[in-house]
Amino acid sequence: MSAALAPGDALPTLLLVPTGIGCAIGGYAGDALPSARLLAAASGCLITHPNVMNGAALYWRDPRIHYVEGYGLDRFAVGTWSLRPVRQQRIGLLLDAGIEPELRERHLQVAEGCRATLGLEIGPVLTTEVPLGVHLELGASGISWGTLERPDALLRAGEQLKAAGATAIAVVARFPEDPESEALAAYRHGSGVDVLAGAEAVISHLLVRHLQIPCAHAPAVQPLPLDPQLDPRAAGEELGYTFLACVLVGLSRAPQLLASGTQLQPQDLHADQLGAVVVPDGALGSEAVLACLERRVPVIAVANPSLLKVSASALGLEGVAELLSASSYAEAAGLVLALREGIAPASLQRPFPSLHRLE
Repeated sequence: MSAALAPGDALPTLLLVPTGIGCAIGGYAGDALPSARLLAAASGCLITHPNVMNGAALYWRDPRIHYVEGYGLDRFAVGTWSLRPVRQQRIGLLLDAGIEPELRERHLQVAEGCRATLGLEIGPVLTTEVPLGVHLELGASGISWGTLERPDALLRAGEQLKAAGATAIAVVARFPEDPESEALAAYRHGSGVDVLAGAEAVISHLLVRHLQIPCAHAPAVQPLPLDPQLDPRAAGEELGYTFLACVLVGLSRAPQLLASGTQLQPQDLHADQLGAVVVPDGALGSEAVLACLERRVPVIAVANPSLLKVSASALGLEGVAELLSASSYAEAAGLVLALREGIAPASLQRPFPSLHRLE
């Protein structure tokens, strides 16, 4: 636990921004990345999931940030999986048979460009035997989700890539699109939910749960018409033909996922080392957050509006000592730094609370 660390040592910290719920920060094309960079500097060791880091053609590599798919991140937080940092992953590329030839070639060219320009190890490439059949849905609350017609084809292709030597998998599935839809227009103008995100999470969760290797997804869609009123947070998705580059960069150094019972090495990360969790204040009901609270890991609830309203009051967690509030990610970074330096967060607040006395 963090109490065993000396002040100044890295404080492993989770940054969670659930996908598909329309977060003001983190609901767009990698727009939580500046916050992640700040938290990585404050903690010295940040563990977060791909949608925080993925900015389509934009990305940022930081050795202090560990790129862990959402299902694997939950298993890590619960304590059933550990993480082993690696120098390089060999990324298998899994393409949906439903992708048209020209769009498929665009994605292959991105992979070739990442090999030649960034030195990534990519291959083999495999196309599913049948189209995956992605369907997008919006729940009554507006939160996005989705389904697959052929999850069996996805898993078989993943198994083949792993058997062929891939240690991580980048998936590109053909997503349905409606350039005239009101939901897409709202998203591009900064007031909507990413309608692709929920289905993307389904795809990556399935593969990680089945194969226990790092996986991340990039949707295949046609470029959208130019929109002069585009919200800056959506601009990262307008820069090219694919969203694949950031996925390949993230997966190239994604940590290995270790099952419980694996003999751990000194550099491995495990749940007992966690010193803090940073999460939107309306998204406190996840398995990862509740598991950390149960182990008395400080959870910093950040004001980050979304469609999800699972707050401390909704869960009856008000007054829990390990639950801290922050008005911004900048304030959350200050709290992480205080925890890392062994400074009690209460000493930074006014009015200053009196000692609690047991009767």
